[in-house]
Amino acid sequence: MVITFAQHPRQVLHSEWMPLLLSTPEEKVARLRQTGVDRLEVLHFDMEMSRLTAREFMEEVLQKCLNVRTLLMGYDNRFGHRREDGFDDYVRYGEALGIEVMRADALQSEVLPLGGKVSSSLIRRLLTNGEVGEAARCLGYAYEISGSVVHGEQIGRGLGFPTANLLPDDRCKLIPANGVYAVTCTTDGGERPFEGMTNIGMRPTFEGHQTTIETHLFDFDGDLYGRRLTIRLIERLRDEQPFPDAESLVAQMEIDKACARQFLTNTPYYI
Repeated sequence: MVITFAQHPRQVLHSEWMPLLLSTPEEKVARLRQTGVDRLEVLHFDMEMSRLTAREFMEEVLQKCLNVRTLLMGYDNRFGHRREDGFDDYVRYGEALGIEVMRADALQSEVLPLGGKVSSSLIRRLLTNGEVGEAARCLGYAYEISGSVVHGEQIGRGLGFPTANLLPDDRCKLIPANGVYAVTCTTDGGERPFEGMTNIGMRPTFEGHQTTIETHLFDFDGDLYGRRLTIRLIERLRDEQPFPDAESLVAQMEIDKACARQFLTNTPYYI
């Protein structure tokens, strides 16, 4: 059995705080179910639960509600009111309640110096820097963003590179650094995965004022407006940059397309 929360506890305790989610609640549940776990318990965290001490949580929720007999927790996980207790306290409470408490080892990664520890903070930092390949090797899968395709200014179509303008499902989903990425995409229509390239940024050549996520799908001919699209960011090709004119931008986009095709063809990637 896996026990998790429907939302980040800090969202309840600090309503103005906006998390940078690596996975939406729906994505998290889907990935956990893919592991073949027998049971998944998604707890509703509210102010009443936030007031429970660690011992009260273990007794009222873990023991009485979920019949937990062995608790395996993350190496740096803390719970209970104000997270005042530590692992030794949980072990002591468990002994009184008939719950064996165990601590998992930290996950080490070969992509980190000296086999450093994988953590959500590290992965967020990698994504914020645009290092999506390194983030994928820590996650075990390519970082993805899902959402609805909405109407944009159709600048790409006018340049010969029609794009799908993505509106993410969750405004708290972390958006990686601005730039051009090699990507794979799936749609809600059940078509085969498509390869493509995505630009995240402000479109400085056209004096854009808000961040957009625009994806050009290779070898695709169809209407995506109103449909759901999931993009998986495989590798960052370059920074976003302004160009003196549309012709210069198109020339660079041709180079980007060739680079993306070559990368996706020759490099194994997580899907």
